[in-house]
Amino acid sequence: MDVTTIFAGVVLLLAIVLLISVIKIVPQGREFTVERFGKYTKTLSPGIGFLTPFVERVGRRMNMMEQVLDVPTQEVITKDNAMVKVDGIVFIQVMDSARAAYRVDDLPYAISQLCMTNLRTVVGSMELDEVLSQRDSINTRLLHVIDAATEPWGVKVNRIEIKDLTPPTDITNAMARQMKAERERRAVITEADGEKSAAIARAEGAKQAAILQAEGRKEAAFRDAEAREREAEAEARATAMVSEAIARGDVNAINYFVAQKYVEAFAELARSPQQRTVIVPTEMSALVGTIAGIGEMVGLAKQQNGSTPAPARPAPPRRPAAATVPPSA
Repeated sequence: MDVTTIFAGVVLLLAIVLLISVIKIVPQGREFTVERFGKYTKTLSPGIGFLTPFVERVGRRMNMMEQVLDVPTQEVITKDNAMVKVDGIVFIQVMDSARAAYRVDDLPYAISQLCMTNLRTVVGSMELDEVLSQRDSINTRLLHVIDAATEPWGVKVNRIEIKDLTPPTDITNAMARQMKAERERRAVITEADGEKSAAIARAEGAKQAAILQAEGRKEAAFRDAEAREREAEAEARATAMVSEAIARGDVNAINYFVAQKYVEAFAELARSPQQRTVIVPTEMSALVGTIAGIGEMVGLAKQQNGSTPAPARPAPPRRPAAATVPPSA
């Protein structure tokens, strides 16, 4: 192998190395800073870029995509002297690669420490109940403070989330007992409200039933009074007719009244539960004669506009004989 061939190989190798050092391909979501003799000069965007050989070089390779950083767990004392363990996550995105590369060293560590200190400040200014119930408020306050602090670094903090809040064991047990007591109180209140509603419903039902019963009694009393009134009117008309007949000398009217009272008295005597002896007539001719007199009165009423025939005298009733009837079993 002669010297010319060796020299050509060396020149080719240097050309390849020079080409590699001059041409830079930047992937999507990344940016490269360019330094000339150690000083920042420009930033290479995604795509192909060219550097001055032996003068410029790539300084920092920055990730421009959104990144997620963990906030380590730490113990924080709240305003009411309760110890809680807190951790979280923060979402950041580099907006200016030059400032993010040259204004802060170890950007993820710096943001993590900034989140921890501000988290301790925010949680320490609140009581335990507020810390446990107002996570959104804590996230909002942390986001406002940390975003303002990282703006000179060319970083945008998109959001911060509290991942876990762990109070001490004794406080957790006390909270569990408190929650149980609250649930039992609500259950008792709900049961009492149900019983109250049921009692009210029963009272309303009884009230409506009493009203309906009273209205029924009122209607029944009204109808009974109307019936008695009509019965009295009918009795008065009958009495008036009989009185007129008696005034005209009609004996059948007197027989009508005597027969009516006779039948009513006999019916009452037969219905009496204490009656052991019943008086019955020895013959029914007297009762038949009385009924015949009633029939003549009816015929007389139909012939009011005609001539009045002479009334027939009924056979006088015979004296009834006493007969002892054994009581029914």
